[in-house]
Amino acid sequence: MLSSRYEWRSLSRLIAFALGGAMVVWMLWGMVGRMQRGAPGAERDQAVCYGNKLGTAAAREKAIDQGYAIDRSLDCISRASYLAMQAREEAQKAEQRRRTIDEELAARREAERAAEAPARQTLSDVRRTFITQVHVANPQPQPLPKPPRTLYERSDYTSGPYTLAAYVTPSPRDRALHPAILWLTGGDSNTLGDFWVRGPAGNDQSAQAFRDAGVVMMFPTLRGGNTNPGQRELGLGEVDDVIAAAEHLAKLPYVDPRRIYLGGHSTGGTLALLVAQSTPRFAAVLALGPVGEMGDYGPSYARVDWRSLPPQELAVRSPARWLDSIRSPTYLIEGQKPPGNLSSLTSMCQKARAHPMVRCLSVPGHDHYSVVSAVARVAAAQIVVSTGEDFDLRVDQLTALPAPAPATARAASATPAADAER
Repeated sequence: MLSSRYEWRSLSRLIAFALGGAMVVWMLWGMVGRMQRGAPGAERDQAVCYGNKLGTAAAREKAIDQGYAIDRSLDCISRASYLAMQAREEAQKAEQRRRTIDEELAARREAERAAEAPARQTLSDVRRTFITQVHVANPQPQPLPKPPRTLYERSDYTSGPYTLAAYVTPSPRDRALHPAILWLTGGDSNTLGDFWVRGPAGNDQSAQAFRDAGVVMMFPTLRGGNTNPGQRELGLGEVDDVIAAAEHLAKLPYVDPRRIYLGGHSTGGTLALLVAQSTPRFAAVLALGPVGEMGDYGPSYARVDWRSLPPQELAVRSPARWLDSIRSPTYLIEGQKPPGNLSSLTSMCQKARAHPMVRCLSVPGHDHYSVVSAVARVAAAQIVVSTGEDFDLRVDQLTALPAPAPATARAASATPAADAER
């Protein structure tokens, strides 16, 4: 009996031990399986998170800066925000590819249109073949002026078939090359009067401040002016004369050919602007008080009825139509106070707003007349020290000068109507 109980207990212990071992093996096997499959918590983390835990404040801040949302409970980048970010990036890339294709197609179409369309003609192109019907004899030929020889000397030049009179400041005989300006007077710009005589305060149109500063000045007469041969063409053949005068000036042994400027006032300003649209020869062009349309002068100007002529006769003389032909720095300048051609200046400046070579100066405190002296003083001071490439005239430089006294007389034209009466 005892033996049977002992055997039974031994068998029970053996069975219990075996069952315990089996349980341990089963538990170990389950742990290995879970390790291989991943725990339920890890599966949940990967469903919510993208990547590993962030772990530090710096990592969280970087993820937020990159545009990701953070799951605070699991301290990770939200998988949903990661997928949304990837979708946005792919959409942006697709949009950029579409834009690139559209831009390439647009550029190709524009190139095809440009190749098919005739190129816009410049003023030089038109002038090269244009034959004018306008030839106006000088109704009152004036003898050539006689300036003091210490101030100006005769220096005639050739323009086409004509030999035309001009006056320049004499050589300073210092063996240096000096900057120069070719100046076109207002009114009848073909003809010179006493150009060296200074005007009253507020109306000094002589521009003698250039000569005072040491700039060589040239005053040309033009075809049909004074006692010159030829007939006036009112802004057509005169352009050729001005260009020829500049080449003559450049050959003087005391003039720096790289620092030759062009300036003109009123009708001379309009002509200077037409010259700027016909050649890049000048370091800079100062067009004071110009008009944009020759038709603004009306049918009484020089007794020419523009309405009876082909439209191109007006077109080739109207600088507002050729602003894109300008190839050197050109300043359009007018005083803001009446009288003057401010409306014409404003209209041209609106058309040339994006043109890099056109600079517009509407000067407060000055009118059509007083602005001449102000520009001459400021521009001359720059020209004598300029290389020809760093010249930069600004409104604030002109308004910094003392205000001019009221003029007691007006010797030259302010408006197209006044020009027509001269």
